[in-house]
Amino acid sequence: MSATELNEIADALRNARLNRVPIPPPKETYPALDPKGAFEVQRITLRTAIEKDGDRHVGYKLGNIAKVMQDAFGLDQPDYGILRASHFLYEGTSIRLDQFIKPYVELEPALVLKDRLKGPNVTVADVIGAVDYALPAVEIIDSRVRNWEIGLEDTLADNGSVGRIILGGTPRRLTDLSLGNTAGVLRFDGREVQTGNTRNILGNPLAATAWLVNRLTEYDVEFLPGQVIMPGSCLKAMPMDKPGRWTCTFEGWGAVEFDVV
Repeated sequence: MSATELNEIADALRNARLNRVPIPPPKETYPALDPKGAFEVQRITLRTAIEKDGDRHVGYKLGNIAKVMQDAFGLDQPDYGILRASHFLYEGTSIRLDQFIKPYVELEPALVLKDRLKGPNVTVADVIGAVDYALPAVEIIDSRVRNWEIGLEDTLADNGSVGRIILGGTPRRLTDLSLGNTAGVLRFDGREVQTGNTRNILGNPLAATAWLVNRLTEYDVEFLPGQVIMPGSCLKAMPMDKPGRWTCTFEGWGAVEFDVV
């Protein structure tokens, strides 16, 4: 695809996000769009956010890694995206529902790096050595594509359907956690609405992170110290479609709470 077409896709998705009006799937409008082109759209979006909004690149996300998530959104493989500082909200603050199009709530661990990671051939041991600490986190996913009618190219162009991220306040070293078997639960207004386990994240989120680092080798991506890595949800995402309080908890670790208004 031409650079002009990729910029057109990036502009359409940016306008959809700013105006909260979804667009048809980019792959439908531009049939030649492939994953490589879609990732270039992500890079264009990042450059635009830095230049126009003063934003900052702070990490990467992996999405739809759990089978329940792939089934929910009709995908057969994971997606991934670039995290910007503007994606992050503070725990305990009120989140306006009208700032989204059709959002869903996910629970996942966030990993903060102390060393560099770059593929190919990154192992789980490499990831363990590079992680400084982990935090409970919530990702609110939101698609700028009409009715979540997404194929891989669509969600990649839409930056892995990232909406907002909330980091919890209970950082832990990896040796203090069991990331291969930590239960998670979502509660809305005190009622349990979904459960899961970190084993759903490709066996454990460290393996998922290694997969992501190796996958992005094709694009010459290097993960840097201080960056936040979101390795994917441990449970099926739940619709965020009405006001109320969400409590998102990892058993024996900590919770992330926020209000929707």
